[in-house]
Amino acid sequence: MRLGPTGRMIALTLAEGLSEDLWETLLERIQDGKCTPFLGAGAAAETLPLGSAIALDWARTYGYPLEDSGDLARVAQYLAVKTDAMTPKERIRRFFRDVEAPDFTNGSEPHGVLAQLPIPIYLTTNFDDFMVRALTAHGKTPVRELCRWNEQLRRGTTSEFDSPQGINPTADAPLVYHLHGHLEQLESLVLTEDDYFDFLVNVQQVGIPPLVQEALSATSLLFVGYKLADWSFRVLFRGFVELIQPSDRRLSLTVQLPPPPTPDAEDRAREYLWRYFDKKDIVVYWGSAREFAAELGERWQRFDG
Repeated sequence: MRLGPTGRMIALTLAEGLSEDLWETLLERIQDGKCTPFLGAGAAAETLPLGSAIALDWARTYGYPLEDSGDLARVAQYLAVKTDAMTPKERIRRFFRDVEAPDFTNGSEPHGVLAQLPIPIYLTTNFDDFMVRALTAHGKTPVRELCRWNEQLRRGTTSEFDSPQGINPTADAPLVYHLHGHLEQLESLVLTEDDYFDFLVNVQQVGIPPLVQEALSATSLLFVGYKLADWSFRVLFRGFVELIQPSDRRLSLTVQLPPPPTPDAEDRAREYLWRYFDKKDIVVYWGSAREFAAELGERWQRFDG
């Protein structure tokens, strides 16, 4: 362990993992309902195709002319320019159409592990419904809502947030909030470069529900399934996390795959990621979403037992 620029002890190696003090803080926040998971594509990496794989397939199929053919937002933008804005959204749905859901009772499946925790709000940038299905599989009654980030969604969709009773999420009836849309409503998907820019501008103008704002500012955030290079991850920071006043931030954690084990490059990459996240008061857990979920599940059983 070593001290980061802000004085916090930071885990630098995969073998070390998180310190016991950090684990205890995270588990206490979960117990108190003060932890909010953020789910990215890596949470379902063994079940659904990653964005880079879809991008490479489209780049080959449609003749993408640039070198960043693994960047889904940019390749999707190219397809939208060649055809129209809905074409990449219609075609990404085909990648998900015949995929079977994972086993949510498996002790290392990230959605299943998170579903067993007493958490009232789950945030996701994924298009799938795995979090809702995992919660249902564990006897809970989740409420799913979409971020109405464009005018079409605001005009054409209803929301429980607009009802007189509103939404009052609990551990047994949690809210699953899709920031970047859901496959059942293609207009809601944030997929192309234009979508990401429009999302960031529009959300800052119209805002997000106060309940979600409170979760962002008053709980520990747990990022599972993201890479630093992901568009969804960068937009989250610029649009939401960095707006939180430093004095209001709580301990937050991101699960990151270790950099490739090449001579010198791994240490330099770790150092860069460590400094990047430490400046934002975010601790890094080095490992996959499944590795983290397995350890979290085991520690939660001991803590809550």
